Amino acid sequence: MATHKSAEKRARQSVKRNARNTAAVGAVRTLERKLRTALAGNDKSAATTLMKDYMSLMAKAGGKGVVHAKTASRKIGRLATRVSKLGQQAATK
Repeated sequence: MATHKSAEKRARQSVKRNARNTAAVGAVRTLERKLRTALAGNDKSAATTLMKDYMSLMAKAGGKGVVHAKTASRKIGRLATRVSKLGQQAATK
C-alpha cells in the first residue's frame, strides 16, 4: 500500500485510468466484433456504417494512448480494405 500522500493520490489516479482504459478497449473490441460479423455475412450497408463508427472510436483510442497508435492505424487499414473489397465483390456478382 501507498505510504506517502502523493503515492496514495497516484494509486487513486491509476485505478480511475485503468477503469477508463478498460472500458475504451472493451468498446473497441465489441465494435470490431460486430464489424467482422457483418463482413462475414457480406452485409455491405451494415459493414459500411460500422466501419465509420469503428474508425472514429479506434482513432480516438490510438490518439489517447489506450491502444498503440500504429496498432490502431494497422487495424483500421486492414478492415477498411476488407469493407472496400466487399463492395467490389457485390458489384461483380
